[in-house]
Amino acid sequence: MSEAQRRVAVVRVRGAARTTDTDRAAAEEPLEIRLHDRPFAVVMRTPGSDRELAAGFLMAERVIRGADDLGTIAHCADGENIVNVTLANGSRDAIERLLAQRRQVTTTSSCGLCGRQTIESLAVDAAPMRASWTVAAAAIAALPETLRSRQAVFDDTGGLHAAGLFTRDGAAVAVAEDVGRHNAVDKIVGRMLMSEALPLADHLLCVSGRTSYEIVQKAVIAGIPLVAAVSAPSSLAIELADALGVTLIGFVRGDGFNIYAHPERIDP
Repeated sequence: MSEAQRRVAVVRVRGAARTTDTDRAAAEEPLEIRLHDRPFAVVMRTPGSDRELAAGFLMAERVIRGADDLGTIAHCADGENIVNVTLANGSRDAIERLLAQRRQVTTTSSCGLCGRQTIESLAVDAAPMRASWTVAAAAIAALPETLRSRQAVFDDTGGLHAAGLFTRDGAAVAVAEDVGRHNAVDKIVGRMLMSEALPLADHLLCVSGRTSYEIVQKAVIAGIPLVAAVSAPSSLAIELADALGVTLIGFVRGDGFNIYAHPERIDP
């Protein structure tokens, strides 16, 4: 059994009958992210791809701006649920300021940028998307099925979100699963960051749940011009996508979907 799931006891009720059995549940554990051996944040996540998750999380928090800012990411000897990050271009004073500005909270698996101190600090300091390419509607409609086919842990547990990075013709580049859809996106972005593949201007992002402001924000920071989801976007996600040139698509089901921002990138 993988580290992403746990065996649990369960009582199954079927009408008047009850049986004791075992089942598999998606694992959820805290991951402490340290900066230069100092506590920075605690993220509730599904174990696996912890280094990528930390890199993507720090990118979204604007602690790092690219691969050149990332020194090392390693699990600490004193715990599997702790990773320590060193910054390549971080002075002692700059790191102290980062730690002072950060409000120490536990970021839940359903939360995006919960650790920020003010609403104003959530503002995206990235340029609007300028991609002029288009995507066939049929390629968009096929994304959820392709994403679902790559969710191995979901098949066993039924309890994980997924995020997938795709080419413009719908080929899967990378897929990540996690109890939090924000974490799944961070794992994808972190993986591409560590491969020095950012920005992802020729790619699409598909998520298995709804699209919140934070999902769009993470896509913008990674340079992804199109975000699709099987469920609905929030009003703030729509506003942000419209302002920053992101094509935002929701309710991708069967052969249909809704386009909430920048429909010009979708061909009939």
